[in-house]
Amino acid sequence: MSLVIALVDDDEANREALGFLIKSLGFSGEVFASAAEFLGWRRLSETACLITDINMPGMTGVELHLHLKSGGCTIPTILLTAYPDDAVRERALADGVIAYLSKPCSASALLSSVHSALHVRKSDRRGR
Repeated sequence: MSLVIALVDDDEANREALGFLIKSLGFSGEVFASAAEFLGWRRLSETACLITDINMPGMTGVELHLHLKSGGCTIPTILLTAYPDDAVRERALADGVIAYLSKPCSASALLSSVHSALHVRKSDRRGR
């Protein structure tokens, strides 16, 4: 079983660009157009890191993170937004997200956040 980085973004162009970036950085990635699509994925348990847009129809990225967390699914999560908001950022970080990045984000910022998320996942696995 290989662990993957999941990307959820309703914007097709952004989803494809970030999916390509994730794969070009050497990671296995899966892309989803909505939180519902991601939640219905049969390999959800293989997700090593979740990168999700905040502003999406249906369920937002923040709501997705909280939904997973309340269900006991602690996938290290990185939030992306084109509309940064300090109050949302502070709440999200307090709720355990790994990073809150503004779009467009640099490849180095995303890579650093992914490495942090994978380190958290590895630490969580050892603690069990």
